[in-house]
Amino acid sequence: MSPLSSSGWSVAPSFVPHGASAPVTLLFDDDALTQLAGDEPVAWQTPWVEIVHLQLARSGRAMALFGTVAGVRYCWRNASLADYDAVGDVVRAHGGEVTRRRRRAGPLALAVVLLLASFAGGIAAWLSSGPHELASARAVNLSIRDLPSSFSAAPTSVLGYLFGPANQVITSTPTTAAPAGSSWVKATAAFESCLGVSHSADRVYGAAGQMPDYQVTSPIFSSSDFGGIQLATITQYYATTAMVEKDRAEMSRANFGACFARANAQLLVDGATGTGETQTGGINWTPSTYVRAWARGGVVDVTVPGITTPLHLVMVVTIAHHYEVTLGALVAQWPQSRDFLSGLLSTLKARVDSLDTLAV
Repeated sequence: MSPLSSSGWSVAPSFVPHGASAPVTLLFDDDALTQLAGDEPVAWQTPWVEIVHLQLARSGRAMALFGTVAGVRYCWRNASLADYDAVGDVVRAHGGEVTRRRRRAGPLALAVVLLLASFAGGIAAWLSSGPHELASARAVNLSIRDLPSSFSAAPTSVLGYLFGPANQVITSTPTTAAPAGSSWVKATAAFESCLGVSHSADRVYGAAGQMPDYQVTSPIFSSSDFGGIQLATITQYYATTAMVEKDRAEMSRANFGACFARANAQLLVDGATGTGETQTGGINWTPSTYVRAWARGGVVDVTVPGITTPLHLVMVVTIAHHYEVTLGALVAQWPQSRDFLSGLLSTLKARVDSLDTLAV
């Protein structure tokens, strides 16, 4: 393959926190992809063997190149198609996929096909997944491909009390209702008291809340990293962005993260022990993401039966467009795991942005 130099790109997320995301020039050769970023270019060279799930997508007069490096999904965008064919040849040569936009395809259908090809195993998965919005929600969630090789699917986990079974889909219908039971009532009361919101006005647990059209859970993943960690995500798709913005208003309250973590700790401990012991404490945490993202979260200490090591429950929500995505982690070491979890939030937000941009 002859070396190729292509300019006019931008990248998200940046390769280092607060690093340059534009202008970017990409250099392609047989061995590596090299990125030159910024007005005073800084170079990063990544061997092809370290880049997985390559895809080049064309949308109108623009193109986007996707690739996963060390568990982070990167997206390079270019408003010109001048190098589209040449870059496409490079992507194919390294086992990637090139997708062309069909003129008569609906914009949302295009977004689903493109993202699932990258994030959920291809068009075949999309064809069997049902409505486009549901497929989009599936595409946002974390998968094993996003995580270091030390992670695997967890056969059992107390996080299941919060996230439910892997790949569970909840569809909003006229009869869909919030969960019932004493644990839910207790967690709801604790959250509303902590946040200072009435039940009638509470959109997270209370009567003012609106059900998403679709809610999809990821599997729960575990690793011995950080002294032991388990994590999962839930993605919700809402019919209108106005619903999401109303939720954002409540979640922007100063103490939301700590209150949200504490309420989830109540559900987790009640489910695991059945003791009903009231959970207290919690701190706010706002992740520092590589991409521009609104995110709010919290951390609270929890005690899990059979585990003598002190554990921390981390719950964080990122919101954009029609989507609300929740990442939860049960981890032994905090704040050592903070940057790792922030990186996962960046991956989730970049996916939501890619869905929204390609759907325009």
